[in-house]
Amino acid sequence: MTEWKIAPRAPESYVAALSDLHPLTAQVLYARGLTDPAVARAFLLGEYAPVNPFALQDMPRAVERILAAIANGESIAVYADYDCDGVTAGALLMRTLAALGARAQIYLPDRFEEGYGLNAQALDRLHAQGVSLVVTVDCGARAHAEAQHARGIGLDLIITDHHELEGGAIPDAHAVVDPKRPDCAYGFKHLAGVGVAFRLAQCLLRQARDAGQSRGNVSEASLLDLVALGTVADVVPLIGENRALVRAGLEHMNRKPQIGVQALIQAAGLKPGTVTSDRIGFALGPRLNAAGRLEHARAAYDLLMCDDPARAADLAGTLDRQNSERQSVTAAVADSAERQVMATHALSGDDAPAPPLLFAASPEYHIGVIGLAAARLVEKHHRPAVVVSINGEEARGSCRSINGFDITAALDECADLLLKHGGHEAAAGFTVHADALEVLRGRLSDIARRRQPEGGWTRIIHIDAEVAPTEVNAQVIAELQSLEPHGQGNPKPTFVVRGAVVSDARRVGRAENGAPPHLRLRVTDARRVTWDAIAWRMGDRIRQLTVGTRVDLACRLNANEWNGESRLQLEVLDFREADAG
Repeated sequence: MTEWKIAPRAPESYVAALSDLHPLTAQVLYARGLTDPAVARAFLLGEYAPVNPFALQDMPRAVERILAAIANGESIAVYADYDCDGVTAGALLMRTLAALGARAQIYLPDRFEEGYGLNAQALDRLHAQGVSLVVTVDCGARAHAEAQHARGIGLDLIITDHHELEGGAIPDAHAVVDPKRPDCAYGFKHLAGVGVAFRLAQCLLRQARDAGQSRGNVSEASLLDLVALGTVADVVPLIGENRALVRAGLEHMNRKPQIGVQALIQAAGLKPGTVTSDRIGFALGPRLNAAGRLEHARAAYDLLMCDDPARAADLAGTLDRQNSERQSVTAAVADSAERQVMATHALSGDDAPAPPLLFAASPEYHIGVIGLAAARLVEKHHRPAVVVSINGEEARGSCRSINGFDITAALDECADLLLKHGGHEAAAGFTVHADALEVLRGRLSDIARRRQPEGGWTRIIHIDAEVAPTEVNAQVIAELQSLEPHGQGNPKPTFVVRGAVVSDARRVGRAENGAPPHLRLRVTDARRVTWDAIAWRMGDRIRQLTVGTRVDLACRLNANEWNGESRLQLEVLDFREADAG
């Protein structure tokens, strides 16, 4: 079931205060909660107050220790996660340390052999190599045992992360820089791992500048394309600092990208200067993630560090091929998980009510794509989903959730069953003994049943405004583009078009991953304005439409590029018979 929630209409005084804007733009801003005209205008301009990165708890202590290690010629290891956020954070910090003259190396754990986060064996190996300082990026917030182990072997550990801490407890490291620390007064809590790493890099570069030290060819601005890549790919809220960082990063990426990023853009088939947050999310991020999902993240890291165009092109081509393979593997796992969920819960079709939590487990599931398979289940059924890969006596699971249900908090309630776990409200992972899986399934299902979001499991489409085709012109399209970059917390504007008459409806594309093909429409409104429209993965709903049917459309306005021309296209999120309520 899907509910449409239409935002209240903006007061005439508000629209008048923004009289230089199209009224539809003003309505969208008001619907986003920007009810102060001055704040709304600042949002459009992308303005954001400068921040003090030293305000992050433990940041001064971390910077002091790193600069001392550089001055003393100590060996430093940057310990990064293997996803896009972690790899971009690792590359960013390594570029910074190299510019400051540090003796530094990267450590990227193997997803299949080591799993997520810090592990004691890796710390032992680094210590044996002469490393005296380890700096984590995008991991470590829950690494209490590993922090104690590092201290025990005489290895200094600085943790930089953005994940939730377990019960608010802070690992016993030399410094822990995480905006989610309960004692951290930093005003923005939603930085990605690469965002936290960037704040650290800013502090290091500024301290070096103030001391008159060389910073090579690295500047804060030169790191912003990496910040944009990791922030968008990790699906953190694109509001506040994140929006400002991604906006600046996209500008840098489209004007003067680093050589590796430029090669990645070309391998994805994108035109230079056309990268948006959408294209990071659907084209660039998946390619960087593909390496760590199927083999090892080293290829992605090497690409981001590469300054040779020919080598960068080869690496980008490798990631492109791995991404194609990743798509095939994901399709197989997602289809199997869907069939297992349907069989387990005796679901007979799209209209059958799903249980409060979906759970699928198998030794056949590729560990690198179980998170993507869980995301497919969430997308189709609008329920939190868990997909688990079983490997002998141990199993590793990946979870995805919906707004209103904190999946990491749910795992916290099951901590007695788990060997390791952590994540965000919307995404998490865990390791568990295989013989505890059924108990875990029951416990999580019970938690989901008790803590379902307000209003139940109804899928809600938040609509900014009703729109008539005659309202849409070049001015409003240009103004709405000023709301970018879009993402979590700042989605694309969504509108309702009322009473459109279907003049053509057909399926396009092919069924994949257990999902139906797409639905292409042509609709005409009462004023005889015709729109082209696409409804992704709604091909099975063609039976609800015949030529002449009048429908209301919940949709977004997109510019569709075809043969060098840009045409307005509706991206349909849902439709219903006109006047159906």
